[in-house]
Amino acid sequence: MAEPKVKYDRQLRIWGEQGQAALEKASICLLNCGPTGSETLKNLVLGGVGSITVVDGSKVEVGDLGNNFMVDESSVGESKAKCVCAFLQELNDAVKAKFIEDCPEELIETNPSFFSQFTLVIATQLVEDSMVKLDRICREANIILIFARSYGLMGLVRISVKEHTVIESKPDHFLDDLRLNNPWPELRRFTETIDLNTTDAVVHKHTPYIIILVKIAEEWANTHGGNLPSTREEKRQFKDLIKSKMITMDEENYREAMEASYKVFSPRGIGPNLLKIIDDSCAEVDTNSSDFWVMVAALKEFIANEGGGETPLEGSIPDMTSSTELYVNLQKTYQAKAEADFLVMEQRVRNLLEKISRDPASISRANIKSFSKNARKLAVCRYRLVEDEFNSPVQPELQKYLTDEDYRTLQEANSLKVLPENTAGGLYILLRAADRFAVNYNKFPGQFDSEMDEDISRLKTTAVGLLNDLGCNSSALSEDLINEMCRYGASELHAVAAFVGGVASQEVIKLITRQFIPMSGTFIFNGIDNKSQLLLL
Repeated sequence: MAEPKVKYDRQLRIWGEQGQAALEKASICLLNCGPTGSETLKNLVLGGVGSITVVDGSKVEVGDLGNNFMVDESSVGESKAKCVCAFLQELNDAVKAKFIEDCPEELIETNPSFFSQFTLVIATQLVEDSMVKLDRICREANIILIFARSYGLMGLVRISVKEHTVIESKPDHFLDDLRLNNPWPELRRFTETIDLNTTDAVVHKHTPYIIILVKIAEEWANTHGGNLPSTREEKRQFKDLIKSKMITMDEENYREAMEASYKVFSPRGIGPNLLKIIDDSCAEVDTNSSDFWVMVAALKEFIANEGGGETPLEGSIPDMTSSTELYVNLQKTYQAKAEADFLVMEQRVRNLLEKISRDPASISRANIKSFSKNARKLAVCRYRLVEDEFNSPVQPELQKYLTDEDYRTLQEANSLKVLPENTAGGLYILLRAADRFAVNYNKFPGQFDSEMDEDISRLKTTAVGLLNDLGCNSSALSEDLINEMCRYGASELHAVAAFVGGVASQEVIKLITRQFIPMSGTFIFNGIDNKSQLLLL
């Protein structure tokens, strides 16, 4: 067997050894192993999750051969859970795999404590009633739950967990933590040793832009009442001031300084997202508080005291044109400040743990260090109960999703009716209406060709009733969309299932590794025009 570091080399570069270790400890339960469930789990097995349990009470039918790569002709009549589990085990023998030949709906009804043994439950192809019951069970046991469903050409993914906290959110775009607008004493002293007016062309050309910007920002502030540039005109003048310091036009470091000048203009202190987190009621910690909130409480104290309104310094600097000696010394200045801030944070965390009668060593140094380094990028995600979303969705949002879609402007294109774009809101309502339909008529709309016309009329009536119940009685649904929903006949198409499974497994990895920010709201994939949308209901 390949060494884990070699085997998972590519993904280790994305979520690191800590993330991989979290995956390898995770225990995942999959409910229903049709195409959507199988595709979701396949991605996670290849990624190296610790163990999987497949729950499905059905047998493999001939129809399954056309949409699920994880069963073959020899599987017909066999337990679907057993066949899919065996196939998944082949993909990665390091993963512990087992199956349970039970109907997930019955398990939800009769054995709710079954789910508490898992890190995360992936529930696929469940109807509304079972979703609501399972959500309550998982919330009570504090188990992460993710729903995934494909229905004809549409798909849905929805996360449900009381609270999910992220330290390593790894945003795509985030301002470097350089403190050019608020240098600490050691950085200021270091820049004072550098003369920008040096006649030595080599030194002038190899002074890092951080030093140039700190010195020019200070020069500007001295002549502008201590203020940094704020208006567009002032920012232009600031860039002109940098330009005026150039000796020749090919000085790359000064060009970098002009390009990075916006880092001087950014506001000091912490951003609104972090402010919301440190002001959260959970930051008032007690014995039952999670490690995350204990560290948030310590961070709040740090910002108010030693930080002087700032978070602990991250300590890294980007590449820039510089002499090696100056770059290394500058790097050491940033690292020393980051280390000093971390030590203060560590002490504050230990003191708080003692104060709430917990072992002061119960949070590791590595965790506190990671928290300090990522303090500006923390994220807290909270999800509504599925039942609350179903019974009382956010009215203005739902209305917006339904009325943004102008169903009355259907166009003719090549004599084919083109369905309107952005039908995510309509698809969401119709999927829920299809579940209601199934409760009333004991089958899904369009499941039998002979009853298609009658089903179209029934689904329309059911959808109108649902909209009225949700207080959206003025919203109309496209006839074409209703027909399309009936045409699906609750089928699971492999192409859609593979896409939905890919999205779901990506979210599972975010949740388990606690890296990157998982999606909020209900994700709707619209395979009619290959678009997707998050509905915040």
